[in-house]
Amino acid sequence: MDVVPIPPKSPNCNPHAERFVRSVKEECLDRMILFGRNALERALREYRLHYLRERNHQGLGNTLLEPISQDAGGPRVECRERLGGLLRYYYRAAA
Repeated sequence: MDVVPIPPKSPNCNPHAERFVRSVKEECLDRMILFGRNALERALREYRLHYLRERNHQGLGNTLLEPISQDAGGPRVECRERLGGLLRYYYRAAA
């Protein structure tokens, strides 16, 4: 990965990174009180997994970026929680 500097005060140069940072702030960090670097790193790691594998993205037709192959179509709905229930993912469990 290479670091490419962008001009100051130009958020349109990297809209994907800007959107991800905004999502992290609004959906995760604004709702938590973090004590130390380890807590921040854990929260960011959990949010990243949620963002990539469990969060629907409207710009992609409400699909997941990295879908986990599961046996869909079961009658029972289950919930996976991250960060103590702050982030939730509902899915159909296999029968």
